[in-house]
Amino acid sequence: MFDLFSWQHIILLLVVALVVVGPKDLPRLMNMMGRWAGKARAMANEFRKSFDEMARQAELDELRKEIDELKKNNPVSGISQAMNEVQVAAEPAPVEGTSEPRAGEFEVTDSSSGNAPEAAAAHTASGAPAP
Repeated sequence: MFDLFSWQHIILLLVVALVVVGPKDLPRLMNMMGRWAGKARAMANEFRKSFDEMARQAELDELRKEIDELKKNNPVSGISQAMNEVQVAAEPAPVEGTSEPRAGEFEVTDSSSGNAPEAAAAHTASGAPAP
């Protein structure tokens, strides 16, 4: 901070300030100089932060552009889209009579068609007479 002045120069400036301002007003002058230095530091920090924020925003914008270019020129997305089209084309069309029941509907089956032999086998295995 004091690279421009040596200790001898600083002492000389303090002696001149003491003679010119006087011992009564010297503390008030030093207080005012300290406030000015604090304001200057605060403004420099604010400038540095805003400059860093602008640089960070510019970097983010560049990264977003690169990501968008990669998404547009991605060969994997073209392959996956082609695979989805092939998969959709390979799926069989639903037959009208074998469709699954919709939500809230029940599937009606004939009890004599497939469930009767299984029920009879279950009753004979347990020792009960078949119906």
